[in-house]
Amino acid sequence: MQLTLYTDYSLRVLVYLAQTHGESATITQIADFYRISRNHLVKVVHNLGTEGLIVTTRGKHGGMRLAREPGAISIGEVVRRTEPNFNLVECFDPHKNGCIITKACSLKNMLYQANKAFLDTLDAYTLADVTAGKVALPATFPALPKATPRSPGKHGKVIPIAKLD
Repeated sequence: MQLTLYTDYSLRVLVYLAQTHGESATITQIADFYRISRNHLVKVVHNLGTEGLIVTTRGKHGGMRLAREPGAISIGEVVRRTEPNFNLVECFDPHKNGCIITKACSLKNMLYQANKAFLDTLDAYTLADVTAGKVALPATFPALPKATPRSPGKHGKVIPIAKLD
């Protein structure tokens, strides 16, 4: 079984956010950290917000953070919410099944059991388990900015020096 890149990126976003300990992060920070496409992450982050796994805040000082504590986010839950399907073989999809041995084949049941065991195993782990040092993560995550540096502009107007996202 192979998870989609979409699920991989979803898990990466959640792992990153778990490391921020409740602080907000931006899509750009996460994309830069993992060296992955910001455009891909926009879709992933939107879905994670829709699914209630993260909370997003729009605007100049916006960002995202986990909607729940890492220990309350099951890896199995994330995989189920981000994978489009679990059709390991053609016969798992009744609308696309053209296999002529489906009725006599025992393989479908075996693969179904294997898939169930895979998800049951993922259900036994949470985001907290992933970030608790059981998996080697980079030693440091990029520091989150405290605030956008500002400088007085022409006519005394305060203008941002650098845009964060």
